[in-house]
Amino acid sequence: MDATLTKVFIWDMDETLILLKSLLNGTFAQSFNDLKDADKGVQIGRMWENHILNVCDECFFYEQIENNNTPFLDALKQYDDGRDLSDYEFDRDELCPPFDDLSLKKIAYRHRAIAHKYEEGLQNIFDKELLRVWDELYDMTDEYTDRWLSSARVLLEQCSSGKEVSTSSLGLASLDSADTKSEHVNILVTSGSLIPSLVKCLLFRLDNLITHGNGLI
Repeated sequence: MDATLTKVFIWDMDETLILLKSLLNGTFAQSFNDLKDADKGVQIGRMWENHILNVCDECFFYEQIENNNTPFLDALKQYDDGRDLSDYEFDRDELCPPFDDLSLKKIAYRHRAIAHKYEEGLQNIFDKELLRVWDELYDMTDEYTDRWLSSARVLLEQCSSGKEVSTSSLGLASLDSADTKSEHVNILVTSGSLIPSLVKCLLFRLDNLITHGNGLI
């Protein structure tokens, strides 16, 4: 019988797939022996920081649920009764501590709404002006970091497809054979909280390569 082999690639988000802390504290620029403008890097980092915080609070309920951090969006699925949320008024359901079963159900609703927004992408959240600002910031950051962001994305795409990069080039033993079918999964690991990490995936254009269920915090 044909076998299916799942290859799992585990990625560290911060300072590997994306850059933020090293921009904010200037260490990225310092590594280039003053060839990079450190002040510009800090400015870029602050713009990303503002974008992340704004999207977290305005679109992803972060201020309401940050004290109930979970490792993934389905962590509270048992509390979700499947209610239609199309006319649900999140700003009027009086979510507040203590986090009893009723509160956890309200958080589970928010998690489901967040998952839906994540799957739709920022194109369905931002207006044209915000999309333009986001595109310009991404391109500015990619140029400043010598294509760090776009290179990371290309590598993820290659690992996801399994066509352009071999396991041996990543230091892994090849397990392919003529009778083996392969599927490839990208798993994200980060020390950050769930909602900001998902927002980073969206803003840094990783959302179509890493699903909202494939993150560990």
